[in-house]
Parts: sequence; C-alpha cells; structure tokens
Amino acid sequence: MRVGGRIVREILYDLTSMTRPGITTWDLEVTARKRFSEKKARPAFMGYRGFPAALCTSINEEVVHGIPSPRRVLKSGDILKIDVGLYYKGFYTDMAVSIPVGDVDEEKLRLLNVARGALRAGIDKAKVGNRLGDISHAIQMPAEEAGFSVVREYTGHGIGRHLHESPQIPNFGPEGSGPRLKPGMVFALEPMVNAGTWETRVLGDDWTVVTVDGRCSAHFEHTVAIMEEGSQILTDYRM
Repeated sequence: MRVGGRIVREILYDLTSMTRPGITTWDLEVTARKRFSEKKARPAFMGYRGFPAALCTSINEEVVHGIPSPRRVLKSGDILKIDVGLYYKGFYTDMAVSIPVGDVDEEKLRLLNVARGALRAGIDKAKVGNRLGDISHAIQMPAEEAGFSVVREYTGHGIGRHLHESPQIPNFGPEGSGPRLKPGMVFALEPMVNAGTWETRVLGDDWTVVTVDGRCSAHFEHTVAIMEEGSQILTDYRM
C-alpha cells in the first residue's frame, strides 16, 4: 500500500500541476488514464458500481463524485476537487485534494485551509489506543468552529483489499466513542467541508453530489495506516 500510495500521489501531483483556467475535467481524465497505464496500476473508480471514469472531478458546490466531461471547462475562481483511487498488486489506496483555479476569493481560500486543517486534525488522532470517534470529533470541531459544516451523508472508510471496508468513519461525532484503534488498521480519512449547510443531494446523473444551498464545498483525503509508532500517511502529499 505504500507503493500504491506513492503512485497515486505522483498521479495527483501531475493533475494538480496542469490544473488551470481553460482546461476541461476531461483533459485531467485523459492524463490520469495515461499515468495509470504507465504505472501498471488500475484506476479503482473505473467501473466501480458503474462509475464511468478514472477520476472524480467536482467543481464548487459539487461535493464528490463529479464525472469528468469535455464540456466542463475550468474557470478562474473555481474550486476543483480531484479524487483518485488506485488498485495495485492486490491493495487499494485513495486520495483527494481541492485545488483553487486561477484567482480565488478569500472565503473560498479560507474554506480550503479549514478543510485541509480538519484532515490534519483527524490524522493526529489516528493513533494506537485512541477510539474511532476521536478522529471524527477532531475533524468536526475545526470545521464548525470556523463557521462551516461537515457533510454527514458521506464518510471516510476502511481500505485495503477492498476500496471501501468497515468501519465507516463519520466526519462528526463524540470523542471517546467507537472501536479502539489498533496497529495495522488502515483508513481513508476524508473530510468534506461545506461553506453553508451540511445537507446534500444527488444530481440526475445518479453520481454527482452537490450542496443543497449551492454553496462551495472542499474535500481532502489521505490513506492513513495506524502503526505502533504513530499514524503513517501512505499517500503523503504537500497539500
């Protein structure tokens, strides 16, 4: 999974580097498929429950599961979320970042910083002896203290031989609750932080999740292993 994590962060670094006004989300999809082929890895999302692409590309009020399209042209001021899952030699890794496109206003940048910080806070609690709820609570608090909200319908998850494994990891909840964390557990931690309400709905394509109030959302994700010496980010990337 460490090797898979390195591959997925390299792919995401390439996609982040090419993100700018004027390109389409399909341009990113084409590049991703080429990189997967070069790395002899398989895109985890392609065909998963019928999903038609290697990437999830979600813009502004789109929270997660946006489908790449040649008609979706990035504009200055957008927030783009890229979610990448990878299957390599029997194991999965999963990672997401939110990217400001061109000139982005201060409130959107603050949303990105808070969501990024919420993920870091959750990772800091991913330690042997803590409980699962400690992670959830650590993600929730900085988001809500900043005046934002965390999505409740979608969660982080266990990951390993399968893309989604137990347990689900909500981005909210009481600390001190849930199972005790043990060495060898691996989680995909992924706060989804909304500028307005936490409520979402799914568009007519049956995939794209958007905020009910149309306000922006930010999404960051790492695959994290619980080790005796502390948490280890298998998809480590300077977000």
